Amino acid sequence: MPITTSHGKQHQCRECYQHFNVGNELFKHLRNKYREILRKETEKLLKNGIIEHSTSPWSSPVVLVKKKDGTTRFCVDYCRLNQITTKDAFPLPRIDDIYEQLTKATYLTKFDFKAGYFQVPLNKADRPKTAFSTRDGHFQFKVLPQGLTNGPPTFQRIVNQILGP
Repeated sequence: MPITTSHGKQHQCRECYQHFNVGNELFKHLRNKYREILRKETEKLLKNGIIEHSTSPWSSPVVLVKKKDGTTRFCVDYCRLNQITTKDAFPLPRIDDIYEQLTKATYLTKFDFKAGYFQVPLNKADRPKTAFSTRDGHFQFKVLPQGLTNGPPTFQRIVNQILGP
């Protein structure tokens, strides 16, 4: 997945290079309440340009997760795709290193990367690997979805480029 930053530099997230069929995971039976939540979420993602209709042979299962506040989070389970993905070895920061650096800080700044992954475009050739199905159709992500094994190192690489060493 090449990612172009504002500096024009591209990064390659090493997803599977060979064609592996992770299956055709059909949508599971959902109660009416959850079907409506899924329909609304899919509509919102389509409207915002996050996903697009797909003809991909890939399909990962959709999972609705209940949050502490009682609302429901829409997720796609990429476990099977992640098993066959070449892992990106880019280092993630260690929390103990961060705490150590904070003890020497004079100023602190807080960043909120709202929907940060959704700001990272996916290479068109890799989009079909992110496909999922609902009763309303077959879709794929146009941007980096949560749940891909190389999402954290990809996002960290971009943050490091933006913030510098």
